[in-house]
Amino acid sequence: MNEAPLSLLAGILVVLILVSAFFSSSETAMMSLNRYRLKHLRKTKRSARLATRLLERPDRLIGLILIGNNLVNILASAIATVIALRLYGDAGIAIATVLLTIVILVFAEVTPKTIAALHPEKVAFPASFVLSPLMSLLYPAVWTINKISNGIISMFGVDPSAQPDDALSSEELRTIVGEAGPMIPPRHKRMLLNILDLEEVTVDDIMVPRNEVYGIDLDDSDEEIVETIKNSEHTRLVLYREDITHIQGILHLRRSSQFLKGDTLDREAMIRVAAEPYFVPESTPLNTQLLNFQRQKRRIGIVVDEYGSVMGLVTLEDILEEIVGEFTSNLRDESPDVIKQPDGGHILDGAASIRDINKSLNWNLPVDGPRTLNGLILEHLEALPDGNACVRMDGHAFEILKIEGKVIQSVRALPEQTRR
Repeated sequence: MNEAPLSLLAGILVVLILVSAFFSSSETAMMSLNRYRLKHLRKTKRSARLATRLLERPDRLIGLILIGNNLVNILASAIATVIALRLYGDAGIAIATVLLTIVILVFAEVTPKTIAALHPEKVAFPASFVLSPLMSLLYPAVWTINKISNGIISMFGVDPSAQPDDALSSEELRTIVGEAGPMIPPRHKRMLLNILDLEEVTVDDIMVPRNEVYGIDLDDSDEEIVETIKNSEHTRLVLYREDITHIQGILHLRRSSQFLKGDTLDREAMIRVAAEPYFVPESTPLNTQLLNFQRQKRRIGIVVDEYGSVMGLVTLEDILEEIVGEFTSNLRDESPDVIKQPDGGHILDGAASIRDINKSLNWNLPVDGPRTLNGLILEHLEALPDGNACVRMDGHAFEILKIEGKVIQSVRALPEQTRR
């Protein structure tokens, strides 16, 4: 080597630095690959399949890269020392050490690793075509090094053969969807997040309370029942006697021709064509209930508490609205729960669901206690107010407008500028 031309030695040194840069960038790129994107790309790209195979044993991959990188760097150090000795004599050792350290740091470590971290796929996929045959060629050396290092790792209670857990929790998946940016349209992103939220919401959070259930009282006269059917906005009605706690069945109005001839009502036929009621525990998560509706081929469930008392009614549409947003089927609703006022405030129905209010106004009222605004205010006051009163909760100011039968009927949410 002492007799080789300096130009040849310099050329070899440059090649060795480039090879060192290749190994350094390959290591960073392979370890920076998105595992989920890699699983998708391996269906169509051979380079992705090669990268996946290499990453199945990261200890061997790292061993291969470090063996190659260290061999190259040590050889480069030897050649740089020879060049420096021939140019500068004994002082060349120090010069070669300093200059080669700077060159390797800049051109073989920091720069290639930065590029690989920013564009892992562009570096890792081409590199896998080189690393795969190298793994076969250097496998005995890689196996020996790994055997020694894995033995040392085992002494510290670490299993070197353990695979990383790629499973995502719902919170991690929620973060991924939220950070997807323009890759997922905002509306689709909201729907995905709503699906993830289904397991945290139970049936009693979205049910129609028993006092608001629209149905047919079999104790009413024929004229009243016919009028109820004609004025119904729903295709399915609950049949009951006396009150909603005594449910007899679920009537589908598409079968009205079987029991209704003009204004003539056949009660026996109406009861006969009604479907058996389907009861649902109030604490059932929405994702479970959605599957139950699918299995049972049902669209309406009667919500009951732990004692079997009827609490309300939940429909398939209610659950779907939690995913895609409110439907516009109830076109005759002239008394919405939230009415915006010219001064920026809002008139709220006391029976309005807290979750609906939060969605409509983008608020964060607590939903882990009472389900309605009436219940939330009464819990906060710990007493029924004698008349109009103001209350502050969670950064919002409310004025009670109307109380009937020990129930708060309407509330005014004061505009933001008047809350301070």
